[in-house]
Amino acid sequence: MTLGKVFFWLDDFLWGTPFIVFCLFIGFYFFLRGKCFTIVHFPHIWKHTLVAQIHKDKDAEQKKAGTVSPIEAVCIAIGGCVGAGNIGGVATAIATGGPGAVFYLWVWAFLGMMIKCVEITLGCHYRTTNEKGEYFGGGTYCLERGIGREQHHPKLGLFLAVLLAVCFWMQFLAGSQAYTISEVLHYSFGINMVVVTLLYSVMLWYVIWKGVPRIAKLATMAVPFMCVAFIIGGLGLIIANIATLPSVFVSIFKYAFTPHAAVGGFAGCAVSEAISRGLSRSINSGEAGQASSPFIHGSADTPHPVAEGLWGAFEIFMDTVVVCSISALAVLCTGEWTSGADGATLSIMAYHTLYGRFADYFIGFIMVLFGITSTAGWFTYYCTVIQWLFRSHPILRDRILFIFKLVFPIPNIVIVTSITVGGYSADLFWAIVDVSLAPVVFSNLLGLFLLRNKFFDLLKDYKARYMGIGKVDPNFRVFYEDDPKVFEQEEALRQHFRKIQEDAYAKRGKTFKTVDEA
Repeated sequence: MTLGKVFFWLDDFLWGTPFIVFCLFIGFYFFLRGKCFTIVHFPHIWKHTLVAQIHKDKDAEQKKAGTVSPIEAVCIAIGGCVGAGNIGGVATAIATGGPGAVFYLWVWAFLGMMIKCVEITLGCHYRTTNEKGEYFGGGTYCLERGIGREQHHPKLGLFLAVLLAVCFWMQFLAGSQAYTISEVLHYSFGINMVVVTLLYSVMLWYVIWKGVPRIAKLATMAVPFMCVAFIIGGLGLIIANIATLPSVFVSIFKYAFTPHAAVGGFAGCAVSEAISRGLSRSINSGEAGQASSPFIHGSADTPHPVAEGLWGAFEIFMDTVVVCSISALAVLCTGEWTSGADGATLSIMAYHTLYGRFADYFIGFIMVLFGITSTAGWFTYYCTVIQWLFRSHPILRDRILFIFKLVFPIPNIVIVTSITVGGYSADLFWAIVDVSLAPVVFSNLLGLFLLRNKFFDLLKDYKARYMGIGKVDPNFRVFYEDDPKVFEQEEALRQHFRKIQEDAYAKRGKTFKTVDEA
């Protein structure tokens, strides 16, 4: 059995019926127990995310040292999830799972709005600061602190946290957006895919070298522009084929529950394939349940964890409900999905039907922006995982972070070269992505379920404080370290690690500074 066949087998096995049922159960549980919060109160979410940011007094805006602003966090997070999955991933889901895959993409999108609200809320609640005064949060902190300390299951909490951290970090070995970018530019302009990947890696190095500040600056400039541009382009294609839209929606709902026979270059598929492809692409694109966005949102300056969680629901709405839907409808309404093509190539073929040669430049430019912002966003997530794994060894941690910054783009080169030299297509790349994704989603969703009562306590408190629903408990601790005993213990550890850093800096004739002193 070749390596490619191994990945295809693992993809089918990991994303089989048991795992799909598990994901849907967790999604429906939070959605229903939360009384459909993200849908019923979507006007509140809209008002207190995008609308509030538009009307915010920029001169009065300040943030704590060591944090990022909510808009920086959400731009990095949206930049991290709006990427190859929206163009190549959605097209591949349709090419292998048929129109029915779109239905399950939507199912997880609406469940995912709640799931992402949950994981970001908990990621913020259990966050901490390091010896430099920088804020860090996310799934690993939830599992270690929430399950390990609060629920008094230290072995289980640590096991799940390590499993999540290691599996999450190993996703970088699967490459990132480079394959789809190189696929787009090769198809449109005939540029060698390996050459594109090398140039892309250089660009990526430049962006990540200055760390989060440069990434945040790029994301806040590029993300709004690229989302609006892609939406306009996709809507134009859909409007031009508006006559086919009713039949497209019929096919989406029909083939969500019945097998699709072979047609044209489409080989046909069972319902299970539609569910698997739709669900995996939705999770990969929007990242709800993937434990990624909480790593950056945990660093946000927010008055309440749920207030930051609202941004998670907004992210899924933008990424999957809006951008992925437009991408899917554009591919389906043109009829190109039956051509036998997959990946970004299929998306380009669809756009060609209306925009002609301009589609090559448009998708190429958008894909480069998607890729850079997405990969840079994920770089910040991986760094947070490293921060957690080596939090007790600050000197070693900083060295590993420096080395990681150097080697981060290398898997892109390896993956693209291996696939192109081996004669494989985009479906192998997405199989590798799926295989690396499954264990992360499992450990994260299991952790969220075990911490479900903490989330609903936080949601109840948020409703009372900010929505006038219920009575405020003045003794409720909004953040984990609001507990004086917990803060005292954590501060003692920070002082210990700060002393280690100060001694190390002194040996090199330098002065160690916290973010307040820098």
